[in-house]
Amino acid sequence: MSELSLASASPLAAYPEQHVERDGWLERAAQRLIAPIERKLATRRALHTPIEQMVERAGQELKSMGMNELRRAADHLRAGLRRDGLRDELVAASFALVREAAGRTVGMRHFGAQLRGGWILLHGMIAEMQTGEGKTLTATLPACTAALAGFPVHVITVNDYLTARDAELMRPVYAALGLSVGAVVSGIDPASRRAAYACDVTYCTNKELTFDYLRDRIALGAGANRVQLQVEKLAGSEPRSARLVLRGLYFAIVDEADSVLVDEARTPLVIAGRGDASGAKEMYEGALALAGRLAPETDFVLDRREHQAHFTEAGRTKLDEWAVALPGVWSGRRRREELVAKALTALHLFQRDKHYLVHDGKIQIIDEYTGRVLPDRSWELGLHQMIEAKERVELTDQQASLARMTYQRFFRRYLRLSGMTGTASEIAGELWSVYRLPVVKVPTHRPLRRDDHGERVFVSEREKWAAIARRVRELHQQGRPVLIGTRSVAASELLSALLTTHGVKHQLLNARQDKEEAEIVAQAGQPGRVTVATNMAGRGTDIMLAREVVDRGGLHVIATELHESRRIDRQLFGRCARQGDPGSFEAIVAAEDELMRTYLGAAARWTARHRGIAASRAGQRVLRGLLRAAQRRAEASHARIRRELLRLDEQLGDMLAFSGRGE
Repeated sequence: MSELSLASASPLAAYPEQHVERDGWLERAAQRLIAPIERKLATRRALHTPIEQMVERAGQELKSMGMNELRRAADHLRAGLRRDGLRDELVAASFALVREAAGRTVGMRHFGAQLRGGWILLHGMIAEMQTGEGKTLTATLPACTAALAGFPVHVITVNDYLTARDAELMRPVYAALGLSVGAVVSGIDPASRRAAYACDVTYCTNKELTFDYLRDRIALGAGANRVQLQVEKLAGSEPRSARLVLRGLYFAIVDEADSVLVDEARTPLVIAGRGDASGAKEMYEGALALAGRLAPETDFVLDRREHQAHFTEAGRTKLDEWAVALPGVWSGRRRREELVAKALTALHLFQRDKHYLVHDGKIQIIDEYTGRVLPDRSWELGLHQMIEAKERVELTDQQASLARMTYQRFFRRYLRLSGMTGTASEIAGELWSVYRLPVVKVPTHRPLRRDDHGERVFVSEREKWAAIARRVRELHQQGRPVLIGTRSVAASELLSALLTTHGVKHQLLNARQDKEEAEIVAQAGQPGRVTVATNMAGRGTDIMLAREVVDRGGLHVIATELHESRRIDRQLFGRCARQGDPGSFEAIVAAEDELMRTYLGAAARWTARHRGIAASRAGQRVLRGLLRAAQRRAEASHARIRRELLRLDEQLGDMLAFSGRGE
């Protein structure tokens, strides 16, 4: 666990941040041996410290205080925290103050599970809290405490909506204790960003924060330190420090930590400058034309796991023959094979309305884990331009990389890192090995009343969709609200059309309706409400149940495909049965779903030849076993990709540091 103190950072560093040394093989081997013990000890302390009783005792004298007295108590506590650090009794006093302030200003008083979650976060761990347990309110406990102790705090969320909402919702709590709050969202200017980061607590998205850090590193250049920056100020020239927006990396609380720290860690973040676009349109269109003449399996094979295309010898021979009559760029074998392979990837492995949308003449990437559009994000190395050429929209300039960093490297630089999510147990090992973050399950405030109806597996997608439509109509007639999760925009719209033909009124939520997301999800618990949604309905907004819905069994959730990670399935199922409400869930899936085809292709083909297997209980067990095996393979594949990306990123960082270029 990193130490939260100014002494943790190099005294001459331009930013206070943690400098992480790469472990050698001996350190890695030792860590594998002692890691289980360290994690167990951290978890035991987190769960056995009597924080609820300590806060209750500390809060007794606060009940009779007026708001001005609470403010003076916060000022007094601030001095103690800055002098003595995060001692247990001071933390308990701070939590009691925050709880009292929250109860009076926003009408929400932290209960025991939230106090426990706040304690876990403050001590640099991952708090696994069930959906609906109030993570937004929980974050105010460690955020206020660290801010009173004098440390800038970043509360990191996954999109602009949640950033602005949470900052505004919790602002009165911070203000009652004399703390300032800022929010960083896309589109604001550097001066506004600097002002937001200058606040005691700053709410921001992971993307905006990381890009701001990279821009600051570019402004600082290699080897900048406090002495150099001070000399620049005294010299009267425009100092580099005036162009910085962040104050360093002190304390981060990452909401939806599994999504930010693991799922999004597969893609490095890159700041780029304008590249040379001359002749690009003809080059990409030529590559697509050549790719269209190649035959699958004969000339190339697709690796759907890695999203790559590989040539056979026959395919290479054809390209060599065709290149004889082509100009310039096609004369080099390696160059033309790279271009045509990228064209094959764009044609066969990136699907419209699944991996991206075409909106207002632009390609917009869809986040495969959240189902939301990723604004201003583009694929690297010409793939984005290839897909633009495929969809016949105006080509954007290919960008030349100026700075890049993975989330793994970035977040490890915080002096203290913590996170909260409803789904972290499955990746506890990875969170520890990469970030040294133990995962602690927080007991729920009320007993969980979530009924698991299991999985029904059909051989074909056609049978699956028909079964889903029948099940939804049945539940709809009972007056129960139903939330149906799909993996893509195309699948959500297919099901929407099917429900319309069955006369079932419903709401559709996917990346095309992202502006109405919060409103649609918030209404999903009303009687008879049917909501068809991509993953974007999996997290962020609570679903409140109408009184009569509680009596009818609560919200029912249906998954139409298993995802490549069990955590994503759990996120969807976690939308029901929040805060002790009743609820239920089931999965209605097919052996023809993408998960099986990609990771167990031979098994998928076998089930296609044995179509009657789904009719028996034994057959259902076999099919469920195959799907779980495919899911495990997918999770292992993604984990390997993340490890390789981190290793390559570290190697690149070493090379840049050696050359004097920095990041």
